[in-house]
Amino acid sequence: MTIEEKAAQMQNVAPAIPRLGVPAYDYWNEALHGVARAGEATMFPQAIGMAATWDPDLLHDEGHVIATEGRAKYNQAQREGNFERYYGLTFWSPNINIFRDPRWGRGQETLGEDPYLAGTLGSAFIRGVQGDNPKYFEAIATPKHFAVHSGPEPLRHGFNVNVAPRDLSETYLPQFRRAITEGKAYSLMCAYNAVDTKAACANPTLLTDILRRDWGFQGFITSDCNAVA
Repeated sequence: MTIEEKAAQMQNVAPAIPRLGVPAYDYWNEALHGVARAGEATMFPQAIGMAATWDPDLLHDEGHVIATEGRAKYNQAQREGNFERYYGLTFWSPNINIFRDPRWGRGQETLGEDPYLAGTLGSAFIRGVQGDNPKYFEAIATPKHFAVHSGPEPLRHGFNVNVAPRDLSETYLPQFRRAITEGKAYSLMCAYNAVDTKAACANPTLLTDILRRDWGFQGFITSDCNAVA
């Protein structure tokens, strides 16, 4: 690829490169509790409801069903020459933020208020989505939003979080660590908010020191929609 072609691939809607036989690809796909916005699919209970089961095997099976149906939709779309949004294999799920305040409207998307439970269930879901083939992924899971994203929702685009190191370590990061080290997530979504004055999507402490150096993350990072990246 040329420098220009490489740069163009760094956006959400990656354009085709005909001379190399590379098709267009849209990274945005949603599958919080079923493949979303791409026709008929199995719809599971919302994430907070699934979390109430305390059953990692069930979350794993849910992830596997999502990946299987998503792969089928992707294959059909490819045959039809459809490269539109919501037909890719990169799912922006699970949401493993901490449900710390019941007034947060998106709390229903999460796996609850406990980092241990969120880490256990989130990792199981991720393994279900990505599969266990040592060479190929069935699909890619993208745990989100990294990090310290738990409302208030209207302020998330400009909110700066000043979090104590112990609270960061014990409350807001454990479930993400397990998503990477146990779930083996190959993608991660960084959050809109800033952490200690630095945008989460350009935060060297979060993305380099902790995520890649300490946890050994080898995958790719996608920003929340139109965030700094």
